[in-house]
Amino acid sequence: MQKLVVIALLLPLVPLLAAQDFEKERLNNWHHWRGPNADGTVPRGDPPLIWSESKNIRWKKEIPGEGLATPVVWKDRIFVLTAVKTDEQVKRKEAAPRPEPRRGGRRRRRAAQPIHVYEFVVLCLNRKTGKVLWKRVANREVPHEGHHSTASFASSSPTTDGRYLYASFGSRGVYCYDLKGKLRWKRDLGDMRTRNRFGEGASPVIHGNSLIHIWDHEGDSFLVCLDARTGKDRWRVERDEVTTWATPMVVEHEVVTQVVANGKKRIRSYDLATGKVLWECGGQANNPIACPVVHEGVVYCMTGHRGFAIHAIPLDSRGDITDTEKILWMRDDAAPYVASPVLADGLLYLTKSQNAILSCLDAKTGEAYFAQKRMPGVRRLYASLVSAAGKIYLVGRNGTTLVLKRGKTLKVLATNKLDEGIDASPVIVGKQLFLRGKKHLYCIINEK
Repeated sequence: MQKLVVIALLLPLVPLLAAQDFEKERLNNWHHWRGPNADGTVPRGDPPLIWSESKNIRWKKEIPGEGLATPVVWKDRIFVLTAVKTDEQVKRKEAAPRPEPRRGGRRRRRAAQPIHVYEFVVLCLNRKTGKVLWKRVANREVPHEGHHSTASFASSSPTTDGRYLYASFGSRGVYCYDLKGKLRWKRDLGDMRTRNRFGEGASPVIHGNSLIHIWDHEGDSFLVCLDARTGKDRWRVERDEVTTWATPMVVEHEVVTQVVANGKKRIRSYDLATGKVLWECGGQANNPIACPVVHEGVVYCMTGHRGFAIHAIPLDSRGDITDTEKILWMRDDAAPYVASPVLADGLLYLTKSQNAILSCLDAKTGEAYFAQKRMPGVRRLYASLVSAAGKIYLVGRNGTTLVLKRGKTLKVLATNKLDEGIDASPVIVGKQLFLRGKKHLYCIINEK
């Protein structure tokens, strides 16, 4: 009886102890697709400066199928999502993609509807060797719609709290595994209907016992907060939005934890505890994808497709602040379409549209230290910017990575080329750099 009483008294402490352990280890790992701080900065990272296919490669592992999901790393394990096309087919009534109207009378061909069964796979690799420790087929089905030619059916990155892995394949379900590969729960949130069948891409975000997932599409859009231990809804709010691919940012400010979610129509901040909208701001461009970043109580949200918009918004804002003096500063000359920015030492680094054209802004004022500089050897990029050890890493779609000196003036320190294209964002843990190419995952090591 005494043992039962002691256990009952200790049970409420278990989540607290788990949270403390997570915070202790977070900076030594890469638990979120944007890194330990969910913003691309790596305070304890010391990655390599120079590499090639024959230099500083610790290991190179072929990943089956296709996927753009950025891997996550926890201690000695790496977790990767992929979608593997099988030979099994089904018949479809629609034999070819149909054109969809566009503004100005132009028409765009939508992606073809799939006819093959895909396996949606979670892989766990050994961080030291790249060996597969376990593989789980989360689902096996024919996707209800296709995706853009540069996208994939595994574009959402997983996340972990150090105890469980949370993996979203979007319309194919959300899954929770323990780190040994045992399925804890799964949820079907429905089918997304994305614009032009461009595919899905927003990643889930873990914060304490809350798993946040955004569901913006051409149907009934919503933001949902799931109980991370059960997968059940804690709250769900409707969103007046169309298709977006922007992962929300969770930030603690004063006594309120906010979920900042960008959208085509508005940026909105939600109270994590209730789902209530705290503040909102209009004035975006099209197709939000870039993840917000936060610095000293200010959140920076941006869009860069068919127009540019950057907003610097204080987190203590409340209500509708569109076109008000509450906005610290705005710019409309350049902003990223796909690649998320990085903010370090008060400097905001961002690219223009899909192009490797870089600007460095003062985060407090929005003034440019250098603006719209075209990067040598790289034309386009999807991978988000990351920063570690006083350097900025910019990864192009052609497999070329530029290493820049972090500072108010532009200086290229190194140009590194691999044999395959890269769209997933770089991952830095300690002296290791992980790059997911079209076919392989590279582990690149700083030998110093």
